[in-house]
Amino acid sequence: MAARLEIEGGVRLRGEVAVSAAKNAALPALAAALLTSEPVRLPNVPALADVETMVRLLETLGASVGRAGDELSVRVERVVSDLAPYELVSTMRASVLVLGPLVARHGTARVALPGGCAIGVRPIDQHLKGLAKLGAEIAIENGYVTAQASRLKGARITTDLVTVTGTENLMMAAALAEGTTVIENAACEPEVADLAALLTAMGARVHGAGTARLEIQGVPELGGAVHRVVPDRIEAGTLIVAGAITGGDVTVTGLVPAHVAAVLATLDECGVALETGPGWVRVRGPERPRAADVTTSPYPGFPTDMQAQVMTLLGLADGRSRVTETIFENRFMHVAELARMGARIETDGAIAIVRGVPGYQGAPVMASDLRASAALVLAGLAAAGVTTISRVYHLDRGYERLEAKLAALGARIERRA
Repeated sequence: MAARLEIEGGVRLRGEVAVSAAKNAALPALAAALLTSEPVRLPNVPALADVETMVRLLETLGASVGRAGDELSVRVERVVSDLAPYELVSTMRASVLVLGPLVARHGTARVALPGGCAIGVRPIDQHLKGLAKLGAEIAIENGYVTAQASRLKGARITTDLVTVTGTENLMMAAALAEGTTVIENAACEPEVADLAALLTAMGARVHGAGTARLEIQGVPELGGAVHRVVPDRIEAGTLIVAGAITGGDVTVTGLVPAHVAAVLATLDECGVALETGPGWVRVRGPERPRAADVTTSPYPGFPTDMQAQVMTLLGLADGRSRVTETIFENRFMHVAELARMGARIETDGAIAIVRGVPGYQGAPVMASDLRASAALVLAGLAAAGVTTISRVYHLDRGYERLEAKLAALGARIERRA
């Protein structure tokens, strides 16, 4: 039987908990190791299923990977294969991040069209248009993308929409291109800026990280580097909501408060007491939150990856809330499971109307994707009775030891086989 979580709710969480490094920054950092023959050391990589998938993928391409505690050292002295196979790529969309580095350094790349969470269509057309602008010949055959170029050439690229992995892929490709590349409408997420910091440490020339306009001056080769991955703002937000939804008193440490500013603003509107300092946020939950309206948008707006968690809090609010999802078209799959626990939520396309209830009741529920898993954990923490969450392999893709961290705050939560 697959692993499941059992939660006996009703405990006010208390204490201090540290945030792990960001999955969504660790994955592109690992992919960036393909750009050099020298070692890239990452001292604080989280132990996650998606990280293991990326490591296996890099090993098939020729990487040797060393481990010491939570440090990974990746060296690709020679690219031995240009193939990112379907059996690895299909489980994790971020596998497409090897496309840009492979074609930039090796001249060819064959990458299976990506998979990942079932939260909607997430095409990679912006990646491919950008690589074509850089001079790569692109073809799609039998479920694989093939890219070829003797050497990429700098170009001006304007993406049709803001794409985090697209920006990262093009930034890595441009780092070894001949000439200067300008990326307009670039993603501004902290994970993009973190990758830029790593590339700079490797010898790249990247300007404008954290803004919508990136300028990359290509260099002939890159070297090794040591880089600490930025803290996980989504894990931080999830832990903050855990303190709020249980009426607890929790201090979340090891984060960058500015990275969760939009989430904190919404929680403040909900009546959650918040204090911030250098690298920490203290949250004290109200007896009952107030209703609030939320609209997801690219950073620095409210993150789509926190929508399900905050909706779970709003499900207990005094009043009616409106949640609008603008990023992914199928990201309300947690709603049906929350309804099993007593939530009153109606969806119409990209809009969810949440009518708060006084409390949730424990129930058997099933996770549909990574962030939905976290939302169900939060609901279970607040619910009366026992909640059993199945398919928690989704949770393991993006949260490092979440149940252990919650248990240390007093939660009654156990993993069962």
